[in-house]
Amino acid sequence: MDIPASRLFSQHITQNSRNSVKDLVSYMGAMQAQDPNMIKWAVGVRLPGITEKTVEEAINRGDVVRTHLLRPTWHLVAADDLRWILRLTTPHIKSSMRSRLKQLGLTEDILARSNRIIRKALGDGNHLTRPELTAELQQAGIPTDENRSSHLLMRAELDELICSGPLKGKQTTYALLDERVPSTTVPDREESLAMLASRYFTSHAPATLQDFIWWSGLPVTDAKRAVEIIKPDFVVEKSGEQEYLLPDAFSFKKNHSEPVHALPAFDEFLISYKDRTASLPSEHHHKAVSNNGIFWPVIAVEGKIVGNWKRTVKKDRVHIETHYFESVKKDVRSEVKKAFIRFARFLDKEPGGEF
Repeated sequence: MDIPASRLFSQHITQNSRNSVKDLVSYMGAMQAQDPNMIKWAVGVRLPGITEKTVEEAINRGDVVRTHLLRPTWHLVAADDLRWILRLTTPHIKSSMRSRLKQLGLTEDILARSNRIIRKALGDGNHLTRPELTAELQQAGIPTDENRSSHLLMRAELDELICSGPLKGKQTTYALLDERVPSTTVPDREESLAMLASRYFTSHAPATLQDFIWWSGLPVTDAKRAVEIIKPDFVVEKSGEQEYLLPDAFSFKKNHSEPVHALPAFDEFLISYKDRTASLPSEHHHKAVSNNGIFWPVIAVEGKIVGNWKRTVKKDRVHIETHYFESVKKDVRSEVKKAFIRFARFLDKEPGGEF
């Protein structure tokens, strides 16, 4: 089983059957969006021909929203999927946050008061950046230092009060969830478990139970139950001692015309698996992932991570710097250049740098 190539295909990096930002994000279940600029390219690398503006327009329309959803960290999710996933993951996230909130002195009374202030500040279709919303809390006497503002805003997200709003230039904003995503009936917990697992194992195959536990952030018991429900509709393949789930009748084709991909920071291709060694050898792991969990932009050659990169965006150009883990052949460098030309076109800029 060619795990890297299969994952490239499942994740729509080497196949392109989705026709919109919303459709792609819904197919993926959710996409980690810790870096608000890089998540746009995570979508772009899977939807050839679109531009950064295309993704921004989808965000501004509310087709997709950015919020704390899994593990918990920022994710981009289709608006139609937000509430049922949030209802599924919130109880465990709130439980995991309890001790830290106690350390910060953020009592339930303070959290409720914070929510009331946030609701008033964002009422009547108002959209505020994080500094603007934090200032509203400060003016009302709510403590926001020592990262308290992050916890207050995350709690408001988990309470289904706020989510991302339209962009202000390149800045992200918050908006009231009810004004962006109308309330609807959500599936029951069993159905939601099955839906989340099905989305994951369809869009990230081949993957293991441990991968799903990591990605979803669900308690082990819930994750196991989710896999148990969907298992009749999937196939199990063994590789060594690992059992991988794949969609029934799964098959893939390698895309020989584009063997190299410039993947963004925190991309699902790496971050969504507990075990990443199929694509990233252990000896190079620290060159792609920092000790504190920062996933850098990487270069993938047929699904194998061979280097990392960074960009400097200027008015009309984007300058790329690459670093290879080991020496690469001249023909590979030629394909790397093509990958960064695609990235530059996404930004509507001219590429520059040494590839």
